Amino acid sequence: MKISSTVEWAIHCCTVLAGLPRDLHLTGKDLAEFHDVPHPYLAKALQTLSSDGILKTVPGPNGGYQLARPPHTISLLDIVLSIEGSDSCFECDEIRRRGPSALTQSASYNRPCLIASAMWNAEKVWRRELDKVKLSNLVDQVNAEADPKQLQKGKEWIEGRKFKKPRQA
Repeated sequence: MKISSTVEWAIHCCTVLAGLPRDLHLTGKDLAEFHDVPHPYLAKALQTLSSDGILKTVPGPNGGYQLARPPHTISLLDIVLSIEGSDSCFECDEIRRRGPSALTQSASYNRPCLIASAMWNAEKVWRRELDKVKLSNLVDQVNAEADPKQLQKGKEWIEGRKFKKPRQA
């Protein structure tokens, strides 16, 4: 299984937004520049995250993106499913029913294929693990483990953006 690079971009963007004070935001162009990724592709991911209630848009000429919910309520699984969709990673084509060993009828066909069951169980574990990791955990880890010089450079760059407080509804 290969997860698209857009998932990586989305997780990084959400993590940056999770580290901002709640009343601030960044534009899609800012997020693309910060991560040195193509804005048109990132913009589609940001729109998807917004449609799925992970991000919210701040309207207007100085608008941008913020998290729609507190960081401790958004998991990596939420982001992955938003970008990649919720379909199972594995699809069983029931090839056990084909070829020279296939039977016209068999009670064993009433049960799921053992290989499919193993794959689906592995996916459940993978999803459960991704669901455990919240954006707040990532922000804490970044603050504790990233090079302080890199954190400072990022902070200065973000502070240099001309973001404004969103209008109160």
